[in-house]
Amino acid sequence: MKTFLTISGKFSAIFAIALITTISTFAQVTLRNALDTDGDKKADFTIFRSTNSVWYTLKSGGGASYQTFGIPNEDYMTPGDYDGDGKGDIAVWRDTNGVWYRLNSSNNTFTAMQFGITGDEPIARDYDGDGKTDLAVVRRTNTSMIWYVLRSSDGGFSGTQFGLASDYTAPGDYDGDKKFDFAIQRPGSTQTSQGTFYIQKSSDNGLIVTGFGFSNDLVVPGDYDGDGKTDIAVVREGETPNSNLVWYILKSSDGNATAESFGLTGADLNVQNDYDGDGKTDIAVWRDADGLFYVLRSSDRGLTVVQWGASGDFPVASYDTH
Repeated sequence: MKTFLTISGKFSAIFAIALITTISTFAQVTLRNALDTDGDKKADFTIFRSTNSVWYTLKSGGGASYQTFGIPNEDYMTPGDYDGDGKGDIAVWRDTNGVWYRLNSSNNTFTAMQFGITGDEPIARDYDGDGKTDLAVVRRTNTSMIWYVLRSSDGGFSGTQFGLASDYTAPGDYDGDKKFDFAIQRPGSTQTSQGTFYIQKSSDNGLIVTGFGFSNDLVVPGDYDGDGKTDIAVVREGETPNSNLVWYILKSSDGNATAESFGLTGADLNVQNDYDGDGKTDIAVWRDADGLFYVLRSSDRGLTVVQWGASGDFPVASYDTH
């Protein structure tokens, strides 16, 4: 069982998403768009405050925005570009009724749609390659994992069995075909035994099987090398509080693995995204104690530190950690 830092500390969970309320590389761009509210090709810093249900966004292009949206402890943060305008839409999935609620950035309209049931895990991504985020959930039933996707391209629906109920989701565009693939991380027999990634390629339905990381590592998908494909990547916590987090990345461009020490165990939430706009995922964390974002820029290896938020808030970019 993995542990995840939330507004109330750490807890054990089968779900890998915390429950609270100018390089054209598709794998990175679609994830960046989910957090890019001003359309400047850089992810913005956004936090959700449970005490007043407000999303606070510090825009990389300048200025800030504040929007009340969602219910703490019922809603999952599910940001995405649902209307296809290249900007992130504020969105949540409500566990109690299976309804998706969002504000469309293109025209500021409100949309609500039921898709999924209590106990599902929301995994909204662009599975059909039309540039819009699709509604999607994973359902763990008996021993199986079922992926349900409502395609934005044609309104069609699909249900696909992929993975076991005990696996962790790890969706990404691993084959670079501009469609997100179903992917899971399967734990070994112990927390420190090797985990295995299983990826069903959308391009040809072929299967990729790769052993990487430990069973208890957190999955942190992203295009860290900028080749247009999601890289298999994990974060490993230390054995003691405030010990270093270590990011292990298997680059799809050359098959080499890298390790980077960045962040503190038990104190930081992973918020990887493209904050400098170079088309590569930046290693990044948000520190609960002082509300600081720490970003290791991929463009020049420099460090960006931004104060945004306060202890008890939830950094929305952490939705993409599993």
